[in-house]
Amino acid sequence: MSVLRPFEATDMFKFNNVNLDIWTETYNIGFYLHYLSRWPDLCCVQEAPSGRMMGYVIGKAEGQATEWHGHVTAITVAPEYRRLSLARKMMSLLELVSDETYRGFFVDLYVRCNNFIAIEMYEGMGYSVYRRVREYYGNLGVGKGGRDEEDAFDMRKPLSRDSARRSVRSNGRDIIVSAHDVS
Repeated sequence: MSVLRPFEATDMFKFNNVNLDIWTETYNIGFYLHYLSRWPDLCCVQEAPSGRMMGYVIGKAEGQATEWHGHVTAITVAPEYRRLSLARKMMSLLELVSDETYRGFFVDLYVRCNNFIAIEMYEGMGYSVYRRVREYYGNLGVGKGGRDEEDAFDMRKPLSRDSARRSVRSNGRDIIVSAHDVS
């Protein structure tokens, strides 16, 4: 049985099997260490009994007033461990901490618009598209359908503090903003 545990700095020595994936954003060591020192309760690892890393999530708390929220900076599961609900378990923990500890209004994340499997997974977890962010991941040129494949959907899930559900909208796919408009 696998274990969901806090992400530790030494985990960076054993996450290549998870990070070497086309959908996974990787960062420099200082970036991970900053998250681990600032928001350790929003960073966790799913570990196999053998000690092999199966996946991880790193997040943070940010924003002001009704925009105060938990943010999923990265979530990824190694290909050989996908479709076991590991991402759901890690996301549930991040959502719980964002709700109960940080008292956020919502949790948000960014996902490539062409990552259909992830979008479907997030929608199944209760997230919805809040807006489309043009060239969030850079600009690789126009892809299928005349849209830049490096656009991102800003997806959000309201938490208990957002009882009026102001952090979500039904027409989010129609709202398009520049990457410069997103902090």
